[in-house]
Amino acid sequence: MTSKKIAWAVAAMVAALLQLAERAQAEVSEVMLGQQFGAIYLPAMVMESQSMVEKQLAARGMAQVKVSWAKLGTASAVNDATISGALHFSCQGVPSTAIIWDKTKSTVGVKAVGAMASNNIWLNTRNKDIQSIKDFTEKDRIAVPGLKVAGSALALHYLAAKTWGKDKYSQLDHITVPLAHPAALAAVLSPVSEVNSHFATSPFHEIEINAGMKTIATYYDIWGGVTTGVNFVSSEKFRNENPNVYGAVVAAFVEAMDWINSDKPRASAHYLELSKEKRLSVDDLVAAMNSKDLEYTRIPSEVGKQLDFMHQVGLIKFKANSWKDLYLPEAHDLPGS
Repeated sequence: MTSKKIAWAVAAMVAALLQLAERAQAEVSEVMLGQQFGAIYLPAMVMESQSMVEKQLAARGMAQVKVSWAKLGTASAVNDATISGALHFSCQGVPSTAIIWDKTKSTVGVKAVGAMASNNIWLNTRNKDIQSIKDFTEKDRIAVPGLKVAGSALALHYLAAKTWGKDKYSQLDHITVPLAHPAALAAVLSPVSEVNSHFATSPFHEIEINAGMKTIATYYDIWGGVTTGVNFVSSEKFRNENPNVYGAVVAAFVEAMDWINSDKPRASAHYLELSKEKRLSVDDLVAAMNSKDLEYTRIPSEVGKQLDFMHQVGLIKFKANSWKDLYLPEAHDLPGS
């Protein structure tokens, strides 16, 4: 190669690098992520505690981008923060993802990057007279992490529709109260609290059963099989305007999922350390992770069924063609349902 051609090649390479640098600088200077409480959010906890997003950003020449995390107690709070632009990524259930997807189709286009976990949820009660949802009375109160928008709230609607008919899907709304899982756990374990039932995720479920409560329905039984309980969510707008930052966060998300699944005892111990939970052991959580009740997977399951029901009862305006409508392109090759 002549010296002139070498000079041209070097100039082209420098121009390309400058262009990439300019593009990276044009992206957000701070990426904001949100999570909720419980073992199903362990991938997000790992991403934060292991600084995985920071490492992925640095590998892409964007070490200057600040990474911030927020813990929000309810699905409604997560959606409000996402719509306001306070969050770029969040962890939330299928119903809340569907509701914000429905609201933002013509604006920012909120969708899921992928599922985060397929996880069972248990409707537990300390009321010995309750054997099924037919036995709830005006004196009972059921805690869910968000009215209408939480996965457990939608499951309760679906169960009510199967029990009393589709037009009665909201039959139990007047005795359902919004409480973050830690607050709900404290309430149901207190004999003086009016909240005597809780649609609980792990590890709150295990603690309640160990305390003598009983399960009258489960998420998997209601939906007919292993079901996605939580998604990792962003938006088309953020993905399009910040491709490098978006790519770094998605890479960190995949890394965290692999980190958990490659060593479940390590992951269980890490969760107990981060959550400071003393009522469960590593063996308890490992047993849950080795069952179908808690699987950290990006594959969406039974999402289409939830979307169809939400449209049928008017919780969302737009009818989804398939589960893929709720997810960004990175998830479309997964064997979802």
